[in-house]
Amino acid sequence: MLTLVIGNKELSSWSLRPWLILKHYGLPFSEIKLPLDTPAFFEQIVKYTSARRVPVLLDGAAHIWDSLAIVEYLNEKLGGRAWPADPLLRAHARSVSAEMHSGFMTLRQTWPMHATGSNPHVPLPPEGRSDVARIQAIWDDCRTKYGNRGPWLFGEFSIADAMYAPVVLRFRTYAVQLTPVARQYADAVLRLPALQDWVAAAKAETEVIPAFEPAIP
Repeated sequence: MLTLVIGNKELSSWSLRPWLILKHYGLPFSEIKLPLDTPAFFEQIVKYTSARRVPVLLDGAAHIWDSLAIVEYLNEKLGGRAWPADPLLRAHARSVSAEMHSGFMTLRQTWPMHATGSNPHVPLPPEGRSDVARIQAIWDDCRTKYGNRGPWLFGEFSIADAMYAPVVLRFRTYAVQLTPVARQYADAVLRLPALQDWVAAAKAETEVIPAFEPAIP
């Protein structure tokens, strides 16, 4: 059976992404949760990856790290179902996913994910506001082009939606005013049963990690 090594569900945005793919597509898996930024984390994570970061997917002797590498591996197990079937849509989906994977650093650093939190008074610097505008532009563009195919960025649920799910949670936590199209998409993500399962588990967590507590302006 597959095993996914993750961080706290309240905090670990990168862990959420492959977890959603596993859960949404019904792949059997177990999870190992390590408490982020604690001595126990750094003691245990080296058992699974020398990169010393979560998530890590364990599949027999194979240890796959980095969220994008993991979801690509899972896509192969799913026979390619986790990306759009159409080659042009698939290229577009991979492009916006790669942009999420490598970009939006100011947004991430200023607004860390708190899956169940509400902290609407944390200001963003100009670079962060540009990140928000760019993400909404991606969502608006995809939904305008592919909305007739279904409720997700490319019609059917795909890796692209998993890549942006933590941003949906961030936008809820920090009370971002979304465009009507982006709001409709964000609401669809929040209704996703797999995401609701993740958030419910995050609410049940009891760990308090000061380094990740929301900033109070």
